Parts: sequence; C-alpha cells; structure tokens
Amino acid sequence: MSGFTVKQLEDAPDVLGDYPGEMRMLTQTLGSEQVAFTWRRMPPETGGRGSYGHFHHTQEEVYFVADGELTFKCGDDEFKAGPGTAVRIAPETPRSVHNDTDSDVILIMTSVKNSADEEVGKVEDFWP
Repeated sequence: MSGFTVKQLEDAPDVLGDYPGEMRMLTQTLGSEQVAFTWRRMPPETGGRGSYGHFHHTQEEVYFVADGELTFKCGDDEFKAGPGTAVRIAPETPRSVHNDTDSDVILIMTSVKNSADEEVGKVEDFWP
C-alpha cells in the first residue's frame, strides 16, 4: 500500500456549473482524510460582490492568491491581496472574495476537512 496519492487538477470536477470560471475541490479526488483543498479560477468581475457571504462555525480557512489580485471582505474589512498573499480567516468571520480586475485570478483555499456536523452559515446582503 502506498502512502501518497497523485492527481492532476483536471481529475477533479468543476463544481461551478454555469457560473463563470472553475472551482475544483481536490479533497475527494485525492482521498484526503484531514485536509480540504480547493483550486479556483475567477474570471474578471466574478465573486461575491453584490451577494452573500459565508462563515464556518468551527473551521478556519486559509486562502492563498496564487496569481492575480483579489478583493477580500472579511467581517467589516475590505482589502486587496496580490500574488503570494495568504489570508487566514477565523471561524465565525463572514467572508467573501471578488475579482475586480480585468484578468483571471487563481485562488487556493485550504482548511481542516469539514466534519459531518459542521454547518456553513450564510450572511445575506453581505457585500452590497
């Protein structure tokens, strides 16, 4: 039995459907037992602006901007993050991201894998 798994990005399905860009959750594809790992490509003018935010009750997340510049809203704070920037977001902190630029953004999101009882909260009208 090997102690590792190797997969390509294309091995994970794009879960966005008709929404622009791509979001590939590699957690199941890799068979990860402890770590959640998601890759997202965000075209210009996509994301959560004008929509809802979300939060986790017990789970922190780390967002890593791999390419491009992304606008974050965490709680009441709004800021920009460029390539190579990591953002840790604590549990209970409402969050959302938006690509305000004219180029694609590549975002990597990671956390402890959700337990079955972890609920994700939704904040309507979070980012008017």
